Amino acid sequence: MNWVVGITLLIIIIYLVVHQLKRKKYLVLKEFYKSEWGNPKKDEYYNFDLINQYFKNSTNKKNAYHIISDQTNSDLDIHDLFKYIDRTSSKIGQQYLYFKLRVIEQKDKLLKFDLLTHVFEENEKIRLDCQLNLSKLNEHSSYDLEKLINDDVIKKPSYQKFLIPLALGYIISIFLGFFHPLFFITLLPIFMVNLVLHYKTKDYINYYLSAVSQLSISLSVAEKIASYSEIENHFTDLSFIKRVKEIRLKIKFISFEKLLDNGFAFAFWLLFELIKIQFNFEAIVFYSFIDDIVKKRKSIDSLYKFLGEVDSAISVASLKHENKLICKPTFVENKELNIIGVNHPLIDNCISNEIQLKGKSLLLTGSNMSGKSTFIRTIALNSITSQTINIAFAEKFSIPFYKVYSSIRITDNLTEDTSYYLKEVLVIKKLIEISNESYPCLFVLDEIFKGTNTSERVSGGKAILTYLNKRNHFVLVSTHDIELTQLLKNKDFEMYHFSEKIINNKLFFDHKLKIGKLKTKNAIKILNLYGYPKEIIIDSKKTEKENFG
Repeated sequence: MNWVVGITLLIIIIYLVVHQLKRKKYLVLKEFYKSEWGNPKKDEYYNFDLINQYFKNSTNKKNAYHIISDQTNSDLDIHDLFKYIDRTSSKIGQQYLYFKLRVIEQKDKLLKFDLLTHVFEENEKIRLDCQLNLSKLNEHSSYDLEKLINDDVIKKPSYQKFLIPLALGYIISIFLGFFHPLFFITLLPIFMVNLVLHYKTKDYINYYLSAVSQLSISLSVAEKIASYSEIENHFTDLSFIKRVKEIRLKIKFISFEKLLDNGFAFAFWLLFELIKIQFNFEAIVFYSFIDDIVKKRKSIDSLYKFLGEVDSAISVASLKHENKLICKPTFVENKELNIIGVNHPLIDNCISNEIQLKGKSLLLTGSNMSGKSTFIRTIALNSITSQTINIAFAEKFSIPFYKVYSSIRITDNLTEDTSYYLKEVLVIKKLIEISNESYPCLFVLDEIFKGTNTSERVSGGKAILTYLNKRNHFVLVSTHDIELTQLLKNKDFEMYHFSEKIINNKLFFDHKLKIGKLKTKNAIKILNLYGYPKEIIIDSKKTEKENFG
């Protein structure tokens, strides 16, 4: 009897120790979220192969207003932007925030997201509770939940139909064995067959095990977050929680094995595993669960989006808390840009600029290193954040609700035997085709056709830019080709430029946008400043004067 008391006391002590450790971890994490509010993540490793899985696989993109292409993703450094914006507490939130930055939805959804963000700006208690709950989904395995939503459902093997008869046979043999011991002999062959089928099924279960375990945690977290009326009021339908709860027992049964890192669970694991083998419990429940996944897939997706939306809203609220140079964008119906104090969020101490365009596009000239490419990227990047998370890094940002396309970073492809020029031709051809659609677009181009000779580059560039600049489309183009300013000044393009000064034999760039075309050049000046032989400098200036005026 003493050993029973001893074991009971030991279990109580272990329970109290585990409970106290969990409590301490909770308090440390709560203090962490308080102290880090408004700060970017530190020492975070970003595996974009996993982060982009929901964006890559989700069918929700089909109904989107616009999807940011891989070309534009590369041109505008969206991955670096994501690292700066990401303050999520869960891997699900991280995947969903990435999805949001790559998918422009309708304006009504954007405004709802802004209202949800405001909840976390105003209510620290709700925000902290949500962060602490979402942190339960911050394990690496949490990336796997999207498999249940987007992966092809496995096909049931042919032996699946024998699982229940074999389980019944085992039960009947046990029952009859009490009347006639010979029936106990049949238990061994049935057990061996069940053992083989159990571990065959295990291969399928192991693939889904992380995802199912995360679904169990996600359901619990969603219930707690949805209990706040301030959050519940932002979602028109939370019935998906109830529908997923209908399969909660199956979820817990299948994901039990993930508790092996828990000392209590491990003590019972061997006994539990033997029971599952004898009666095919795990295999029967798993294949039944596969049917449920098909039926509940939309509800699981809604659960995923609910958690992702909340975590993304908290992330944006944190971003707004840190950065006071953020405004709420406004969207206009006309072909107008009204932008004041705009910054590039990834550039420290960025010089702000402003621009107003009404019915016209932008032709931007400038010296080398003066900032013209950065400026058009800045407008495009802020256009995307405006239309995805409803913020702009500016004092004022008023634009049409347009689709964003770009041709900035073009690279040749040796494996496809594609030259730089041909790759650019193909990219710009897509823009030309898109421009024939009725919806407004923003086309951002840097140094168009720089892979070919001057005369054809200028001639082809003028024709293409004129073609793109129609209907309600905006074209933002940066170029070294001053000739384009003459050719496009009467083609509904406004001329702006960046310039530099030489102070104490050093180049100084103020990075301020100026009206009009560039009237100075600096390429030869830079050669001189960096000590090129006088012979080269004199020859360069002479050739420029004789051939280019």
